[in-house]
Amino acid sequence: MGIQYNTSRLLKIGTRGSPLALAQAHETRDRLMAAHGMAAAQFEIVVIKTTGDAVQDRSLSEIGGKGLFTKEIEEALLDGSIDIAVHSMKDMPTILPDGLALSTYLPREDMRDAFISRRFAGIAELPMGAVVGTSSLRRRAQLLARRPDLRVVEFRGNVQTRLRKLDEGVAEATFLACAGLNRLGMAEIAKPIDARDMLPAVAQGAIGIEQRIGDEPVSRLLALLDHGETRLQLAAERAFLAALDGSCRTPIAALAQRVGDRLQLHGEILRPDGSIRHAGVWDCAPDEAAAMGAAAGQELKQRAGPGFLD
Repeated sequence: MGIQYNTSRLLKIGTRGSPLALAQAHETRDRLMAAHGMAAAQFEIVVIKTTGDAVQDRSLSEIGGKGLFTKEIEEALLDGSIDIAVHSMKDMPTILPDGLALSTYLPREDMRDAFISRRFAGIAELPMGAVVGTSSLRRRAQLLARRPDLRVVEFRGNVQTRLRKLDEGVAEATFLACAGLNRLGMAEIAKPIDARDMLPAVAQGAIGIEQRIGDEPVSRLLALLDHGETRLQLAAERAFLAALDGSCRTPIAALAQRVGDRLQLHGEILRPDGSIRHAGVWDCAPDEAAAMGAAAGQELKQRAGPGFLD
């Protein structure tokens, strides 16, 4: 039986307003209800518009990189307007504001990218010079590394907006995260790409819950939701990202997975045009996940040399 929560006040869950963000907030609420026998009436989902949502006409790298989808939500958490914040972990900076912590990770969804096209079955089928839309520097670089003949255009917006752009002929294809499509009940449109062919973004497919440090009632509520295997994977991947000073301005990819009794990390950094790629594979005992990730990031940084990540 779960712990008792003060039913005289609502637990306020802060989130962005996109259909995917709302699905993730509802998943968090439903898991809390199941874990603690709470009712839906004990929660309020608070939609907060972020800078990343407000600015749709420029790439993320132009307007500030990571943090664009979290700043306003974290401000609401700090001022007490909300009690917890639900984030897509691939949007999260590696350094959090003072007073906040990522205390809980939900079980990770499919971390692969999905190829999306109304006419073609995969990257190899795209004709010479075809237009592909993506707002991700990582996906752009990985695509151009394989197919430098393709033309890549900016493709901002939520899942529904991007699908509409395909229908309008803005591009022949785009990429979306399998996790998001699964959470929206849209898995049927996805053509998953093997992670060995397109290494995913750091923490892709994972949901993180952020809270105020020292808020013990909330800590006790969330404790039953934390998924140890996801926490382990993200410890390695986010340490890798932190070592590279990763932001939305740098094409960085990483994936940590259990292989037997070891944790294996695949990581890579690329030039934005895909012309140069540095990659590696590392493994460690699970309790060394963060140290391995940091060392792997430093190794690639040194291999790439000065200026590569500027």
